[in-house]
Amino acid sequence: MNKRIDINAIQPQAYKAMYGLEAYLAASEIPKSLRHLIKLRASQINGCAFCINMHFEEALKDGEENRRLHLLNAWRETSLYSEEERVALAMTEEITLISRNGLSAETYEMAARVFSETQIAQIIMAIVAINAWNRIAISTHLQPGA
Repeated sequence: MNKRIDINAIQPQAYKAMYGLEAYLAASEIPKSLRHLIKLRASQINGCAFCINMHFEEALKDGEENRRLHLLNAWRETSLYSEEERVALAMTEEITLISRNGLSAETYEMAARVFSETQIAQIIMAIVAINAWNRIAISTHLQPGA
């Protein structure tokens, strides 16, 4: 794969803005473990090898179970995830695949039952952020471990 532009080197203020969003998310009410699942699932959907690798390693480092990470793409077929995680994963899929109809009324209603409005807003922003990072990494051909 050919090396492409290094946006961080050429336009560091763009990355600074993205890191600002990450700082906001780090201080949010959303548990780190749930943020890891959101990041990894969106990255799987988008096929972002760089982000899948990074977020898999980060989740393991922060104590996530290997089995839950390996089965994340089949989360609907296992009981390894809590109700809150399942709702957030459904949100992640629907928002990441926004051209298919976006966040459905059914999923939003489930979210409203298990999360506060603040938490819903923070989950949406976490999904938006990882989708932006995926697009940066894929467009610039960032490689795992780079």
